[in-house]
Amino acid sequence: MPAFCRDCLFETDPDQRRCTACNSPRVLSHPELFDLGIAHMDCDAFYASVEKRDNPELRDKPVIIGGGRRGVVSTACYIARIRGVRSAMPMFKALKLCPDAVIIKPRMDHYVAVSRQIRAMMEDMTPAIEPLSLDEAFLDLTGTAKLHGAPPAIMLAQLVKRMSAELGVTGSIGLSHNKFLAKIASDLDKPRGFSVIGAGETAAFLDGQPVRLIWGVGQAAQAQLTAAGIHTFADLLRWDRAELGARFGSMGDRLWHLARGQDRRRVNPRAPVKSISNETTFHEDTRDLDILDGHLWRLSEKVSDRAKARDLAGRVVILKLKRGDFTLISRRVALRDATQLADTIYRTASGLMESVVQKAPFRLIGVGLSDLIDASGADRSGDLLDPGAAKRSEAERASDAIRAKFGDNAILKGRALR
Repeated sequence: MPAFCRDCLFETDPDQRRCTACNSPRVLSHPELFDLGIAHMDCDAFYASVEKRDNPELRDKPVIIGGGRRGVVSTACYIARIRGVRSAMPMFKALKLCPDAVIIKPRMDHYVAVSRQIRAMMEDMTPAIEPLSLDEAFLDLTGTAKLHGAPPAIMLAQLVKRMSAELGVTGSIGLSHNKFLAKIASDLDKPRGFSVIGAGETAAFLDGQPVRLIWGVGQAAQAQLTAAGIHTFADLLRWDRAELGARFGSMGDRLWHLARGQDRRRVNPRAPVKSISNETTFHEDTRDLDILDGHLWRLSEKVSDRAKARDLAGRVVILKLKRGDFTLISRRVALRDATQLADTIYRTASGLMESVVQKAPFRLIGVGLSDLIDASGADRSGDLLDPGAAKRSEAERASDAIRAKFGDNAILKGRALR
């Protein structure tokens, strides 16, 4: 059985608990280890990891990225997560669970600069990279073994090792025979994980797993599946393909294939994107303006994050709300200039929220960008009603350029020193 050490990258004996070259316990073995080439890399608590790297005094402390008047958790380090802190959690709840946490305001321009350094490392391995956000991407290394003199699995282990050594951030790898399973695998052993799901074990692995593992199946879709008596992949297998299509429309055909571990989507660095959006469903309907505003900022950050990762900008900002009776409220506004900045998306969505907030309580909130274009030339002309907008855009882009050329610490905002 193929096996190698994730620390020294030496091919070692799979029957030994430790590497025969460096004695590390981080030995990875799998029958298909050197035959698989589709991967998903997901950084571990990315924003928090960057902050801990920049300030070593935070290393052993619980760190929460977020706070301020927006009052919601963007990211929490693993020490805070052990205490129960989660993304999108209101700050007052997070601080009850973890009162000694260090709260840091997000530095999106800084995270973008680090993300671009990671992307450059990926491009050293393959041009087939499909970013999902600043801190995660699909990679296709199929057929690259002769080029690199090593199978994809070893090259992926080398990637996260290089990220840790050169950038001070860690990541987890999922390796499989398609994108669906690679993304599932990357989340199986976080942080610093490397999990493999081979073709020969796909059916056995999925049997009994909850359908919430399917990427894109949120609480609303999960409620529909639950209503149909579908809780696990085994439940899905009992449904006929036509029945799933009749019950769930286009999603039904996708579910039929995924229940069998089938995903024909290719890793496409130029995949056309019509819109970028993110949404969240509340456990309880809410009209609390602080909670709504907090989620609005977090969602705007995520949309901006994904837009920047794909070098896209949008001319239209969209606000989506759903009431307790499932009534959908959607508002959109066209911008004079396309944007990819979280600040612009948030400010625009906030204005849209003001026009419908009287219809609260809401059970779901979402933010999106549409009418997408290449990001070059976006956020340049500013706003006559907001004289500081152009300066904020220019400062962000200038900071990104300086860090890309001279390194992370070449320029820091004052708040980074607090």
